Parts: sequence; structure tokens; C-alpha cells
Amino acid sequence: MDGIIFLILAIIFIVIPFLAASIKIVREYERAVIFRLGRLKGAAGPGIFFIVPIVDQFFKVDLRINTVDVPRQAVITKDNVSVSVDAVVYYRVDDPIKSVVKVANYNYAVTQLAMTTLRDVIGTIELDQLLSHREEVGKRIQEILDETTEAWGVKVVAVRIKDIVLPEELVKAMSLQAQAERIRRARVIESEGERQAAAIIREAAQMYQEFPIGIRLRELQTFVEVAKERALIIVTDTSRGDTASLIPALTTALTQLISQRTSSSKVISEEKKGS
Repeated sequence: MDGIIFLILAIIFIVIPFLAASIKIVREYERAVIFRLGRLKGAAGPGIFFIVPIVDQFFKVDLRINTVDVPRQAVITKDNVSVSVDAVVYYRVDDPIKSVVKVANYNYAVTQLAMTTLRDVIGTIELDQLLSHREEVGKRIQEILDETTEAWGVKVVAVRIKDIVLPEELVKAMSLQAQAERIRRARVIESEGERQAAAIIREAAQMYQEFPIGIRLRELQTFVEVAKERALIIVTDTSRGDTASLIPALTTALTQLISQRTSSSKVISEEKKGS
């Protein structure tokens, strides 16, 4: 009887805790890297897996994308301009075994590598390229990081330049340059408008030269518009001819215009018949 009780107590205090310590669970986005007596056994998960207590040891590795904020760095560009730049790095663990065996702390290692790479890359480009091609600069940093972190089982997904702080004197100079550029464009547009207006005036002058009667008609039209607005009676200079004297000239001009159009229509119809 005492032996049975002892066996039951042994099961309760030894076997059950041993089994409980042997059962482990990792989530879908995690993997467990297991070591047995200090030697690598392999990776397990997701879900339930078993270990031998005291003999086995495991480390959980998160496979989700992580972010690393690269602290602001004082960098000198290729054209000797001092700027302050900060960035953010997105990465994930592709090989959980390498991330545990090859590097002590991959998150810290990625941060330090990103800081040095950021300084190195920006030091090889000019300020204008840095300001206008942030995505290309970030992609270049990503490629360099990815070459190194591949041995750690880490994949760098993206690098984004967050902010670029320029010296105050340079900001003022760039503002003056932008203002001068806007003034230049405004003057170009104004000059283009004046050129078009001059072309229209030149065309009108040529038209009036071909049809002198048009000047007189335009003058009379102006008189009529002024008279309508102010309820006036306009008396023109009889020496230049009154309205009645314009009728024969208008008739002649219209007759010439109609005859020209008629002759041109006949020529077109004859060409069509000939073809």
C-alpha cells in the first residue's frame, strides 16, 4: 500500500512537472532554435514541440518585419555640405538558425551597420542628388546592408530616409534661389504674352493695309458703341466721308470677296472632275 502511494506521489511531483517542462509552443510567426548539451539540434515550430528539460535549451526568434530607427547622423556630402540625416530600416529574419548562431544580437548589429553604411553612402553623393533622389539613396543603402546581413540570416526589406536637416545659411540661399527662379519664369511668361500681342497687332495692321475701308468701319463702330453707352449723337468729319459714302466701297469689297470665293470653288470642282 505504501509503495502505491509513493508511486502516485512520484508521478505527481516528478513525472507531471517533467512533462509540463517538456512541452513547448511557439506561435505561427515564431521559430524555436534548440540546442542539446550545447550543440545545435535544429529549429522547431510553429505549434507544439518537445524538449528534454535540463538537457535542451531553446531560443525563440520572431520572423515578423522589425524596424530599426537609425539615429540622426552628421554627414558631409561629396560636395562638402554638412547635413544631418536619419533613417529607418525594415528587416526580417529569414533563417532563424543563422540569426542565433552567427550573430549575438542581430537587432543591434543591424542598427550599427545601418549607421555606418548611411554615412558611407551619403559621403559619395552630392547634396542635390540626396535631396531629389531619396528613394534611390535608400535602395542603395538597402543593397549594401543586405549583402552583409545575409550571413546573419537577416533580410533587409527597405531603407527609408526620414529627414534631412540642412544648415540655416544654406536654407536661406536655396530660398533666394527658388525666388529668383520664380521671378525668371514670370518674366518669361510676360515676354511671351507681349510677343503674342505684338503678333496679333501686326496681323491686324496688315489686314487694315489690305482693306483701308476697315479702319473707317472700325472707327464708326467705336463711335456707335460710345453713343449707345452715353446717349450721344456723334458728328463725323465730312471731309473724310460719311457713312453713306462708305456704301459703294463696301459693295465693291463684298463683290470682290464673293467673286474670289466663287472662282476658287470652280477651280476646286474642276480639279475634282479631272481626278
